[in-house]
Amino acid sequence: MIHVETLVFNAFQENTYLVYDDTHECVIIDPGCQDIYEQQELVDFIEEKKLKPVKQLYTHCHIDHILGNAFVFKKYGLRPIMHRRSLPFFKNAGLQSRMFGLDEIEIIEPKEFIDEGDKIKFGNSTLEVLYTPGHIDGHVCFTDKNSKFVIVGDVLFRESIGRTDLPSGDFDVLISSITEKLYSLGADFTVYPGHGEKTTIGHEIRYNPFIRL
Repeated sequence: MIHVETLVFNAFQENTYLVYDDTHECVIIDPGCQDIYEQQELVDFIEEKKLKPVKQLYTHCHIDHILGNAFVFKKYGLRPIMHRRSLPFFKNAGLQSRMFGLDEIEIIEPKEFIDEGDKIKFGNSTLEVLYTPGHIDGHVCFTDKNSKFVIVGDVLFRESIGRTDLPSGDFDVLISSITEKLYSLGADFTVYPGHGEKTTIGHEIRYNPFIRL
């Protein structure tokens, strides 16, 4: 059985996800832990559940989703894994930090990239990669079609959508990513967004005011 744990970090209230199964192997998705207290919260949960982190994954590389990058590498030896088109945003983390008045962060660069259709394997579980640009280039989602959930980063929120006014954002592309990649998964899929509470595809099809099918 697969489990999804949500930890809310940093001033942006970003959702960091730990996905694990009965083997106790886990993947860390979008580690946004910014300070020593948030870092300890992440470690405490991993130790409490006796988990073994095996991958550090990113939906995209806006600053609020990568603040824990170097910490996860130093603590667990895991380099980040992302879409190749995310790399320019990842490398300009210093500029992003200054834009939001944050201290400049250390980053550990990836050696592995993922793309549409790739399979992320851990324990007895597999996550499939969906390429979903529009909020930012290089954005991906991670889905488990057996457990019927999808981790969507900042593409889709409960009754809202990701912003498209930042570099490489495109409203029409975002809507296509949602309707063609996410809505086609099925109404009973649980949606875990990058901010805010979880929802379902069915709820968004019926009530999301930004998308009318």
